Amino acid sequence: MAGGVPILYSFRRCPYAMRARMAIFSSGQVCALREVVLRSKPAEMIAVSPKGTVPVIVLPDERVIEESLEIMRWALGRNDPQGWLAPLNYDRDDIDALIAENDGPFKDNLDRYKYPTRYEISDPVHYRTEGLAFLKKLNARLLKTLYLCGNDFTFSDAAISPFIRQFANNDSEWFNALDLPGIQNWLQSILGSDQFLGVMEKYPAWESGMDEPAFPSI
Repeated sequence: MAGGVPILYSFRRCPYAMRARMAIFSSGQVCALREVVLRSKPAEMIAVSPKGTVPVIVLPDERVIEESLEIMRWALGRNDPQGWLAPLNYDRDDIDALIAENDGPFKDNLDRYKYPTRYEISDPVHYRTEGLAFLKKLNARLLKTLYLCGNDFTFSDAAISPFIRQFANNDSEWFNALDLPGIQNWLQSILGSDQFLGVMEKYPAWESGMDEPAFPSI
C-alpha cells in the first residue's frame, strides 16, 4: 500500500498498539499496516525506531512517532469526529494522572501477575491483589457514569481499556466473580463494540517486500 499514507508498525495483542489503533480507527486516518512478529522484528522498523517496541508510525514526511499516547494525539489531532479529546480541555490533570497510574504502577503489577516466570515471581496473586486496587478506583468512577469521563467513550477509555482487558483475561473466571459491576459492564461494552472488533481484525505478519494492507480496512 504505502504511497503517501503513514506506515503503522503494530502487534495485534499489544495493549499499547491496541490503543493507538483505536484512536486511528476513530479518526478515520488510513495507514499501511505492518503487523510485527515480536521475536523477529523487521529491520525496517528497527532502522526508524531502534527501541524496537510497537506501535511506531512513520509519516509520509518521514517523521517518526514511537509512543502510543503520542500516536493517539496525532491521529485525533488530525480528526476527532467522536470528540475523544474534549474532556482534556477541562479535566486534563485528572485524565493524565489516571493514565499515568495505568501505565506505571498498574502496568507493573499486570506484568508480574501475567508473566511471573519472566520476573522470577513466586506469588503472582500478590500482584493481582495490588492491581485490584486500581480496578476498584476505576469501578468507583464507572458506578457514576458509563465511561471514565462521562457517558461517552473518550481518550481515557481508549488509553486504559486494553490494559484492563489483559488483566481480566489472565483469569476471566476470577475477574467476572468480582463485585465490580461498573468496570465489568464498561469492559464488556467496549470489547463488544464494532470499533474494538474493527481494531482487533487479524492481519498476516508483514515481511520485507510484502504489500501492506490498509488499516482500517477500506
